[in-house]
Amino acid sequence: MNSVHPVTKIFIGYDSREDIAWQVARHSLLRHADNDLIVIPLRQDVLRELGLYTRPFDVNSSTEFSLTRFLTPFLAANDGWVVFSDCDFLYTSDIRKIFDGLDPEKAVYCVQHDYVPTHAVKMDGKLQTTYPRKNWSSFMIFNCSHPDVKGLTPEVVNNATPAFLHRFEWVKDDAAIGALELDWNFLEGEYPKPDKTPRVIHYTNGGPWFDEWQDCDYADLWLKERNLYLKSAANSGPDKLAAE
Repeated sequence: MNSVHPVTKIFIGYDSREDIAWQVARHSLLRHADNDLIVIPLRQDVLRELGLYTRPFDVNSSTEFSLTRFLTPFLAANDGWVVFSDCDFLYTSDIRKIFDGLDPEKAVYCVQHDYVPTHAVKMDGKLQTTYPRKNWSSFMIFNCSHPDVKGLTPEVVNNATPAFLHRFEWVKDDAAIGALELDWNFLEGEYPKPDKTPRVIHYTNGGPWFDEWQDCDYADLWLKERNLYLKSAANSGPDKLAAE
């Protein structure tokens, strides 16, 4: 257990079309961290009900949390580090280790991918798009005490362009964007499969919860985690895990 760092909040983007992906991501996070995390789903409908997210519905968004992710530091309501993650992730190690050695002068940390997507279509038929700093925002560690992060208010998130948000233009100095090692957000299908299992696997093009993605790399690991989740859910009652 990482006893020196108090941060435990992990926000995961929630998409109603991929509930099982969220459940498995959450289960893998908690299982490897001795259940010593607070894992919170970012649900667009709830954020709208609270008046925190007011942008018009965008039918072209690849996920329901495309932009709500940038509300993470505001929702965390503290001055420590807080994590956002897409839901199509599988965690194979203790995420608490990621906080070791972070520089408090940095505004945000992420894996700084530099690639061109190999697939034109992803997930459930959504078109793949290419843009600068693509997938940097799929896994972020925000420094909530940094002034640039404090500037991510609901007003900004609701009015800024998607490019401003996803390209980290809200960070005034690029030097304040810290770099994580690749296997903290390993893009399955976009990089050669390494000899060692990545700490965090990102099924960015589609995962085994879709029929057409049963043969992707690390599908066996995701399916094993899903089975563990289903067993746990059955033992806990039908609604326990879904409600958390």
